[in-house]
Amino acid sequence: MKNFLIIGHKAVTETFSLNDLPGAAGRMDILCRCVNAALFLSHDIRRDVCVFLVLKGEPSPPKIIRFDGSAVRYLSPDERSAASLIKKALEKKAQDFWTESTAGVSIRKGDLDDIIKELDMKVTYLREDGEDIRVNKFDPQSDRLFVLGDHLGLTEDEEKIILGCEHEMISVGPLSLHADHCIMLLHNEMDRGKHI
Repeated sequence: MKNFLIIGHKAVTETFSLNDLPGAAGRMDILCRCVNAALFLSHDIRRDVCVFLVLKGEPSPPKIIRFDGSAVRYLSPDERSAASLIKKALEKKAQDFWTESTAGVSIRKGDLDDIIKELDMKVTYLREDGEDIRVNKFDPQSDRLFVLGDHLGLTEDEEKIILGCEHEMISVGPLSLHADHCIMLLHNEMDRGKHI
């Protein structure tokens, strides 16, 4: 199973307008692009992928929304479709356990450390100064939790959480890229089935 966790520091934690994802919704557009990059193939869904979105914006952070590739329905490869499913999830009462809002999409209260504890696997943190993905050797078939930041990166406290557990830091290249582009590059390397 490949797990992608993206932190949205400004992403709102209440319902929002689908007409202003970058503004009033707190850069929800970034999270929607990450969902699509993680889950979609040309004419199919990646069934071995889960995406966790940590929403840390107002008014009631933090909340986590999970997209499970093996069960998700009603998702099309555009930002508005993903945003619509996130909005429906936010209409549910977030509790300390997962509550399904639509097929394959669930919500709960929680933060980065909650997902790390729940999944209990090595964290692969994507950071510009990490070891190059083509130098770092890991098994592309093994279960993974990739952690990425939004346009603000990760805070010092969030990095401390990652550094406090089993982790590695990798980079997908020499230039700063958008989170969704990083996800696509990771998939491409793993799709090739080689040890990277």
